[in-house]
Amino acid sequence: MARDSKARDLKSVNGTSSIDAVSLAIIEQLQEDGRRPYAAIGKAVGLSEAAVRQRVQKLLDQGAMQIVAVTDPLTVGFMRQAMVGINVEGDLEPVADALAEIEEVDYVVITAGSFDLIVEIVCEDDAHLLEMINRRIRTLPGVRSTESFVYLKLRKQTYTWGTR
Repeated sequence: MARDSKARDLKSVNGTSSIDAVSLAIIEQLQEDGRRPYAAIGKAVGLSEAAVRQRVQKLLDQGAMQIVAVTDPLTVGFMRQAMVGINVEGDLEPVADALAEIEEVDYVVITAGSFDLIVEIVCEDDAHLLEMINRRIRTLPGVRSTESFVYLKLRKQTYTWGTR
């Protein structure tokens, strides 16, 4: 396997476990096709089917990856997406945790810069978006201000960056 640039162990986000080059190759295979059989992955990375199954389970258990079906929100009835920048008074983490509990929020990022937090929300329509911002986000304790960036058209969305 010629993965010299990736041969070093990589630390996961929490810094507690390393991901070796073989596991990175498995992740790459699954990013290309999340339904690829373990036998085919094993052939590509030089492991048995059972060894691939064990490594995939370990990656899932560590939280290093997820295997999910990614949908186009428009095709499943969510006509409005927006990025919302949020400024907070006081501790950011309780606000971030509260936002993470909201079903319509698909990710929450604590940032440095103009906003303390950035969230992406997926809504059925503009009325739903207004309800989310006005009644669910702005009313959270600690939220000082919000700025919304409504998506007009999604030009690129990819999940293959994980092994570069």
